[in-house]
Amino acid sequence: MQILKFGGTSVGSPERMRRVGELIDDGLPKIVVLSAVSGTTNKLVELGELIRKQQIEAASIKLAALREEYRVFVNELLPTEPFQDRGHAVVRGIFDEMEQLLWVNRFESSHEKWILAQGEVISTNLFQIYMELIERPSVLLSALDFMRIDEHGEPDLEWIQRRLELLLSQQHPLATYFITQGYICRNAADEVDNLQRGGSDYSATLIGAAIRAEEIQIWTDIDGIHNNDPRIVENTWPIRQVSYREAAELAYFGAKILHPTCVIPAEDRQVPIVLKNTFEPKSPGTLISNASSNRTITAIAAKDGITAIKIQSGRMLHAYGFLRRVFEVFEQFRTPIDMITTSEVSVSLTIDSDKHLPEIIRSLELFGDVSVDKNQSIICIVGDALSAHTEVTKHIFSALESIPLRMVSYGGSNNNISILVNQDAKNAALRSLHKHLFQNTNTTLSVNF
Repeated sequence: MQILKFGGTSVGSPERMRRVGELIDDGLPKIVVLSAVSGTTNKLVELGELIRKQQIEAASIKLAALREEYRVFVNELLPTEPFQDRGHAVVRGIFDEMEQLLWVNRFESSHEKWILAQGEVISTNLFQIYMELIERPSVLLSALDFMRIDEHGEPDLEWIQRRLELLLSQQHPLATYFITQGYICRNAADEVDNLQRGGSDYSATLIGAAIRAEEIQIWTDIDGIHNNDPRIVENTWPIRQVSYREAAELAYFGAKILHPTCVIPAEDRQVPIVLKNTFEPKSPGTLISNASSNRTITAIAAKDGITAIKIQSGRMLHAYGFLRRVFEVFEQFRTPIDMITTSEVSVSLTIDSDKHLPEIIRSLELFGDVSVDKNQSIICIVGDALSAHTEVTKHIFSALESIPLRMVSYGGSNNNISILVNQDAKNAALRSLHKHLFQNTNTTLSVNF
């Protein structure tokens, strides 16, 4: 069985949703994971914030506007009765429940998460009705019946596997296509929850890992992973094959096509992932598997919104336990660290969330002088066994000779060299790296591309 995930742009209009129906319709069994219609989740986030702030009139207006958008959507997707009536009934029922939340005495986080889940609930219900309209053997599986996270917010893969096996083998033996939601799940308290933004990718790979699928396909509006950011750099091209490790590095450090966490379950169960373009379905896309790219440098990605923190202290000299105490501060405030470099008397590190920055700084000041640089970018150069190619660093630093470098991380991974620059210098750095590493035929690296 294959797992096919379609993102918000792929189901962003009735025409595109019908196109998804064509793409999956080959008679082979598959689970189809759908995101919410593009733009819907953002509007639901805004709606939840308005209700939480007790701005009821503004929330009511936003809810009415979204209800009208879906009325038009249903009329176009499902032009004939009784399917159109069923589509309107689904949308009406969900929006009526949302409207009731405008008047609850206490709007809680569980209410907000329920609202956020409704984008995927609507898209999958409408798609299932459409599949019935075109007489295809499909069944709607609610992700809330099998997708679950534990008390730490981590997916419970064994539980997911048991539930999916039951649902697939016992309850729907005649179905060919199984339609389900991405992103949404239940938590350890059995409340509606989610896998965080972008989690539809995660849903697809968790499902693929749970049933040990033949392949997981992630369908978006981009033709696979590009060797640089096409929004900033000209003449980029898609990479046809990367390893799980290369893909994970690129996803974490800025390649928007893939959710950073989604590679892990697929790698654990050795299920290949293929990134495909909904609008160019014959294009091969990018294959992610155990096989590496066999390229010295595969691609470059960048991650904005980084904060660099430097702790300087003479007490570090010949001291043991100092780094442990520093790391415990970030553990206390549940803030992951991206990069780290050290010297005898200082340690510099980066974080991508400043939610608890004031508390972190106060705690770190007990150890020494603390300085903070905001608005930084991590540029990640990813390749196959980079440390084995001694010429790589020469070309990287040659490309960046006119750009001030805040930090460099090399050796922590065989697949990654990370460089921290001011966010204002990011675009120039990406373009220069692209020119030196991918377009300069005089470099020894060019033979690998």
